[in-house]
Amino acid sequence: MKAGIHPGYQTATVTCSCGNTFETGSVKEEIRVEVCSECHPFYTGRQRFAAADGRVDRFNKKYGLTEEGQE
Repeated sequence: MKAGIHPGYQTATVTCSCGNTFETGSVKEEIRVEVCSECHPFYTGRQRFAAADGRVDRFNKKYGLTEEGQE
């Protein structure tokens, strides 16, 4: 690598919209994000599978299908 052409690597503070803050390494001093590991549904286990289940039930009801198979 050539000397003097690369940005300086430093400790950066990451701030999420939920209020969570943590430190990481970056060329920027401050990073703002909308979703972090503390508030993202996948990492917190608060995923909404109910929305998909409701769609399946609605489809089955619309076409008169039962769980055992077609009528």
